[in-house]
Amino acid sequence: MYLKKISGLFLLITTVSLLSGCEKIEAQSSPKATAKTITKATPKATKSCPGEDAKFSIDFFKTNNKGEKFSKGINHVIIFNPRSAALDFNVNVGLSHQIYAQDTRGKIRRNYVPKQFHELISEQNSQLNGQKPIAAINADYIDTANKPQGLNISRGVDYSGAFKNKRSSFGISGGKPQQRQATIQIGSRNTNILNYNLVGGNGRFYSQGKFKDICHALGEFACKQATNRSMAAITNKGYVILLVNDFKANSIIEFSPINQELLPHQFDDVLTGIARNNCLGTIQEGILFDGGMSPGLYYDNKIYVENPGPIGSVFLIYKKSQN
Repeated sequence: MYLKKISGLFLLITTVSLLSGCEKIEAQSSPKATAKTITKATPKATKSCPGEDAKFSIDFFKTNNKGEKFSKGINHVIIFNPRSAALDFNVNVGLSHQIYAQDTRGKIRRNYVPKQFHELISEQNSQLNGQKPIAAINADYIDTANKPQGLNISRGVDYSGAFKNKRSSFGISGGKPQQRQATIQIGSRNTNILNYNLVGGNGRFYSQGKFKDICHALGEFACKQATNRSMAAITNKGYVILLVNDFKANSIIEFSPINQELLPHQFDDVLTGIARNNCLGTIQEGILFDGGMSPGLYYDNKIYVENPGPIGSVFLIYKKSQN
């Protein structure tokens, strides 16, 4: 009987010890299991595509001729959202006086003088509300009297030339930021608010979503010899692509079959690639600005492209100061 009691007591102690050991093991392993579960459930941070980012305003990068980002690309690209409240826009032309100045009779003065790209983006006339532009691209052609040839309007004031109703122009409307529109078309727009910031150009190679090889229209020299390009395009989502292709750019370029001067039939490839890779939609409108001795591109205090020829007009972009 005594032996039975001892055996029963030993069995009870052993059972309690085993249970206590299991609880200890479980207590030690629980935090690890929980930490593992949390780590597994935490998603990795991903970079959003500009066209899918509601807060996207503007960006600069370089690409090859397929529209793929490449640090040694020949295409210098600015993409922006005209509806961004962080941006504002303006147009400057070569004048011997302050822009918007009036004569003694109250008429707008238009005394044109030849000015190069770096002058038009840095002088007092290029400032908007005391702010210097953060980005700029050359635009219109210039005539023998140094006057812009196409439709050029700066904050609603007209500085146009003889071809204002015959050539296409690019521009951003006025109004509240969320209502702004980018347009490319021939002559002035039917709605006054659209005729706010416009720059002339020539060689419209995209219209209503259809691409056209304009090599024949440009002529032999402009098509195959003066191949440094300056252009603007608008997508069906309302985004804008500004592009300058110039082997004389102030940046490192690595030439290859897919990274060289653009011929007109290649405009579609590079712009479609840029739009697709940045979620901007599909190209709807496209226009060439003055090429040859004129292309210029500026972004964030650096001139990436400049040529020695005088410029008819420049399109300017500003970052609004945050109060």
